[in-house]
Amino acid sequence: MESDAYRQITGIIVGGGNRGQNYAEYARHFPNRFRLIAIAEPRISVRKKIQKLYSLEDKYVYDDWRRLADSNVERLADCALITLPDREHYEATIQLAKKGYHILLEKPMATKLEHCKEIVQVCRDNNVILAVCHVLRYLPVVRKIRELLDNNVIGKLISIQHIEPVGFWHFAHSFVRGNWHNENESCFSLLAKCCHDLDLIQYWMQPRRCTDISSFGKLMHFNSENKPKGASDRCLTCAVESTCPYSAKKIYLEQPNRHWPVSVLVPDIEDNENWDQTKRKVIHALENGPYGKCVYGDCNNDVVDQQVVILNFDDGATATMQMVAFTEEVCQRTSRIFGTHGELTWKGGDTLVHYDFLTQKRTVYDETDFSGAGVMSGHGGADFFAMDSFIRALSLNKPELIGTGPEDSLISHIIAFAAETARKENRVCKIDEFL
Repeated sequence: MESDAYRQITGIIVGGGNRGQNYAEYARHFPNRFRLIAIAEPRISVRKKIQKLYSLEDKYVYDDWRRLADSNVERLADCALITLPDREHYEATIQLAKKGYHILLEKPMATKLEHCKEIVQVCRDNNVILAVCHVLRYLPVVRKIRELLDNNVIGKLISIQHIEPVGFWHFAHSFVRGNWHNENESCFSLLAKCCHDLDLIQYWMQPRRCTDISSFGKLMHFNSENKPKGASDRCLTCAVESTCPYSAKKIYLEQPNRHWPVSVLVPDIEDNENWDQTKRKVIHALENGPYGKCVYGDCNNDVVDQQVVILNFDDGATATMQMVAFTEEVCQRTSRIFGTHGELTWKGGDTLVHYDFLTQKRTVYDETDFSGAGVMSGHGGADFFAMDSFIRALSLNKPELIGTGPEDSLISHIIAFAAETARKENRVCKIDEFL
């Protein structure tokens, strides 16, 4: 890429968790394009780790993002990477946008629809660029699908079938024991996990507009009714642990791993420490924290572990989106896109297959991109493409380089809120009710 010739962009991280550290990696690999100036993070061990990694001055290391938003503190950088817990997105985005920071905002935008709408309006009023991290849109293979659809390669688009296989252990980690286990503490699982997927459907269906939506699903498995006889409240002291696929011991200890998800339990892992050192920290976390609890009724979890969404569009085209916890694959999304003259199949990698009804031949498209995605592997390289587009958009003052701007992202969130309303109220919802 020729981005090294562009103006260097400066930024702050607001929330130093896994997602924030992923996006910040861009500064390590492309220092001429992006420089990290400050960090706001309540956990002292994480603050110190990030400060050391990016050589931040003491005066730019904060324990609370609100200090950055204080009227007595000048704007420190061009942009803010907001990767706080979901329920803090709204307040932080509003206040930092009003100070003139351009915003890279982790999804979901906010946990209330009215807050999502206000974020879009405030960013517009303050003339700041807003990029929402629907990162999958930036994958070359996803964009290739859109190109083929725009070129009518499969004729008229009739329907999309999309599946998000969360992964049995990933769901237990994130949505039973983890940050997104309880709707009142975070948000409903469709918004937390699958606004990505609803955004993909909306992206591929454009310029069609979703008009009606229904949804079904519930918490089927991770509850006290399914707790095995003799099970303990914690995996490390459980007599039947060896028979449980969701055992914390299996997920975090049986395979030496110093990266995600272990890094969530032990965020202060040092680069030079060995597995035995890390393992002791992991055991302590499992003995004392939420990640060592039994998944059957001891985690205060209430989000659904399977859900299906049915979407109807203004020209009669339809789509289904299914989220299911109980899969071998972890987030290896699959899509089948049906047209009048052909079909596209994507199985979550860098390739897709086009089957032509007339010739009855298959064409394989390989969209592997080696331009820099390998250094930031999150979401199959999508984290890199999203961050790179954001930095280039700021450097060149070209908001059109951002693939997930405020209006598109707001529509995707509206669809998610409408789908959850349809599920809870057992009815078909009109999208116009939520506009």
